[in-house]
Amino acid sequence: MSDLNQRIEAMYQGDKRGAWLVITFLWITILFVLFMTWPYIPDAGIKTAVVLAAAGVLIFNTASIATMVKHYEADKEFIYGLDIKHLDESRKNRS
Repeated sequence: MSDLNQRIEAMYQGDKRGAWLVITFLWITILFVLFMTWPYIPDAGIKTAVVLAAAGVLIFNTASIATMVKHYEADKEFIYGLDIKHLDESRKNRS
């Protein structure tokens, strides 16, 4: 049973790393685009709207990923246990 728990934990940690990596790239991309387009936005009102929209995208996406990771942690035995069961059956059928 400890082997299953180790496999579950390894899959969870990999998914968690991947989720935060995607969020990191999202922040880098949004901030890069904001920085590069800033000189070309002529109006202060449009600049405000762009900053608010970028902040909204970053805040809501970060919050949703954080919630997803928290949910995965709470139910990882069910989520990853089922995945591992199907992966093992698939490997057994291919052999």
